Amino acid sequence: MRKFSSKLSWVPVLAVLLFFIGGFSVSAQTGDLIYDEAGLLSGAEAQELEALAEQYGAEQNVDFLFLSTDSTEGQSIEGYMGDFFDERAESTGREDAVLLTIDIGGREVYLAGFGTAERTLDSERIDLVLDRIIPEMRSGDYAGAFEETVITSSEYMEYRPGVNPESIFLKTWFHLVVALLLAGIIVGTMLYNAGGRVTTTPGTYVDRDHTRVRSHSDRFRNKTVTRRKIPKNKDGGGFGGGGGMTGGGRSFSGGGRSF
Repeated sequence: MRKFSSKLSWVPVLAVLLFFIGGFSVSAQTGDLIYDEAGLLSGAEAQELEALAEQYGAEQNVDFLFLSTDSTEGQSIEGYMGDFFDERAESTGREDAVLLTIDIGGREVYLAGFGTAERTLDSERIDLVLDRIIPEMRSGDYAGAFEETVITSSEYMEYRPGVNPESIFLKTWFHLVVALLLAGIIVGTMLYNAGGRVTTTPGTYVDRDHTRVRSHSDRFRNKTVTRRKIPKNKDGGGFGGGGGMTGGGRSFSGGGRSF
């Protein structure tokens, strides 16, 4: 009896161990979007951003990834980002992703689109996303920068590839202004025609047979000065625009800035 009881006493222990091992395994598989090696996010921020990335990632069928580091150990941020993604893609088998990489030591940020995201979030659109997040990067709001990246990137990916999502022709207020202008032109034309046509002109009152020009004179009325606006650099120094290829042979769209 004692021998049998001693064997049974290990059953609950083994069950507990298997439970925890299984729990850790599930966590590693589902919570793998935030890689905050530099410790820029609090625990609560990381959990909220993980949930946000999962929500929008499911809608766009891509992984929204966050990677931070204190140092790239002599590599360019683009190369560091590429090596990280190669390793992750090979271990998970997931190739479609949007990856925001922050090198806090070098004060640089790089945003890249892999797989289907290379087309739906091309380098031009990435540049627009960077315009939005650089102020947050400079203020140290890294959680806000990643949140803005996820939401704005997802919004841009809804547009047909090749279309500028920030084009004035796509803005609701522009459509409203055009509609009001057209309405004004139509109403004005109707009012003008309602008053009848005017048939008299200045020539009606001039006797051209007995009228002569007595003198000519030229007067200087005004002058026109043309100014050309000199383009200014965008906030944050740009580098590595246009994307490229990782060491593992994966192509990507991308762009980077210093902050």
